[in-house]
Amino acid sequence: MRKVLYAVDELSGFIVAVALVRPNKSIHGLDVRSVRKKLKDKAFARAVNREDIQRGADELGMSLDDLIAEVIAGLQAEAAALGLDGTVQQEHWHISAP
Repeated sequence: MRKVLYAVDELSGFIVAVALVRPNKSIHGLDVRSVRKKLKDKAFARAVNREDIQRGADELGMSLDDLIAEVIAGLQAEAAALGLDGTVQQEHWHISAP
């Protein structure tokens, strides 16, 4: 359980950030490729430790792409509760720029 929590902690926050910068503020339709692209952008969510994300996947014996897909699926299942289903008014979200 500890390994799973470690693996998804940074990644889930990162994926939420990726969803929130999308025009529709929705996790639905978000794909692994989009998350990987944002991971490469060091200026995006710069406080997120990308090494921890990769280490978490490694400790679970999963590819990073598979872990990203699993976390996206888990977040999609709870999209409404998390405000990531695209129905939240845009003005309710505030993303601070560094």
